[in-house]
Parts: sequence; structure tokens; C-alpha cells
Amino acid sequence: STSNNMDTLSRNELVGFINDTLVLNYTKVEQMCTGAAYCQMLHMLWPERLPIKKVKFNAKLEHAYIDNWKVLQEAFKKLHIEKDVPIQRLVKGRFQDNFEFLQWFYKFFTINDSGDHDSYDAVAYRGGAGGAPPAARSPVKRAPVQKKAAPAPVSNVKRSGSNQNNAELKRLQAEVTDLNVAIEGLEKERDFYFSKLRDIEVICQEKEGDDVYTEFIAGIIEILYATEEGFGPAEDEVVEPDIEDDEQEEYGGDRDYDPP
Repeated sequence: STSNNMDTLSRNELVGFINDTLVLNYTKVEQMCTGAAYCQMLHMLWPERLPIKKVKFNAKLEHAYIDNWKVLQEAFKKLHIEKDVPIQRLVKGRFQDNFEFLQWFYKFFTINDSGDHDSYDAVAYRGGAGGAPPAARSPVKRAPVQKKAAPAPVSNVKRSGSNQNNAELKRLQAEVTDLNVAIEGLEKERDFYFSKLRDIEVICQEKEGDDVYTEFIAGIIEILYATEEGFGPAEDEVVEPDIEDDEQEEYGGDRDYDPP
């Protein structure tokens, strides 16, 4: 069971709790959006129920974050943990969504934790990865142009060569600026279309058991999961929490399984 009177921690206390438990150096709650830290903390409690090698500790993009959350969802299902995981909101890295989920997980972890983790090497289990949190994405910026000192008087021949070099430098700088703008635009376009495809995937998964849409959904799923050389499908499907008993307590794990 869980106590409703359990203290609610501040954002800084929660981040400190994560860092102390996993030997990390996170600086804000939003960095929990990758899902990797949750996976490892569940692995601390029930190592045989969560395949730690599937966790992407160096994930930098949303699709990799989603893969981590799928691993966590699958472990929740095995442990009969009834908790809705709003993946699409969490991976966006917004404070409120991640703060609420972290508050719940802190209480869940504290209740199920035996406190015996002296032999658990968190850094070794993740292969030394994940020590630094992923940096928030920022727009591509033009590299600052360093000011050059005024040239000393030279002959007309040398001055002409210098002018040519300056003109070439300005031309190259303009090209770099154009390329940076193009890259930023492509990144935004990529994320936009990925989000649309993900929404379609969720709708298809919700309708998979409906006989009316069986063939139609199967055709869409086949297109979504089609692969090309160098690309592959996600390792696991999104698994909704397995609700078996309405009386199951929110923070309890598998009643037939004791934490180590």
C-alpha cells in the first residue's frame, strides 16, 4: 500500500534524488523525458524484469526516447503495475508533465525499494553512458565573425590580395549562414512529420482489435513499419498498461514478486 501523506518533494530535491541514486548529474526535471533514468531505477528494483541493454542512455531524439518508454511500459506490464504513461507528452520535455510523473515514480520507488543497492553499479550497468543529461535543442546559430586588426600600410599589390581574401571570406560566411538556416528548417520539418506519423501509429494501435478496420489498419501499419537498408523498426511495440484488477493499488508492483 501507499501513504497519501508521503512528502511531496521539490523539483531540486527530485533531481537530487535521481542523481544520488544513479550517479548522474542532471540539472532539471525536464531531462527525465528520455525515460532512461526510469528504466534503470526499475532495473535496480527488479533486474530480471527489465532488459537494461535495450535502454538508450545516450538518446538525443524523440524517437529514441519513445523506445526507452516502451521498455519501461513492457516492464510495468510484467510487474502488473497499473500506471498510465503519457509518452507523447513526456517526450516533449515540458516541465509540468515530467514533474508530475517523477513525483509519482519517486513515491512508487520509495515504497518498493529494499534499500540494498550496495552491489548495484549504476554506471557500469549503463556502460559509462548517460552521465551527462541531453542538452536542450537550440536553434542553429551563425558562428561569430572575429574582427581583424586594421592592416598595416602595404603595397598596392598586397592590398589587392587582401581585398580578394576578405571578399572570399564573406562569401563563405554567407554560404555557411544559408546552410545553417537550411539545416534548422529541415530539422523542424523532420520533427513535424515524425509527430504526425506517431499520431497515426497510436490511432492504428487503438483500432487494431476492431474487426471493421482490420484490413485497413493492417495496410497502414505495413506502410509505417516498412524498412529500407540502414533503417529498422523500433525494438518493441507500445504496450498499454495491463489492467487486471480494479483493486490493484496505484503504487504496488507484482504482489507475487518481492523486490530483491
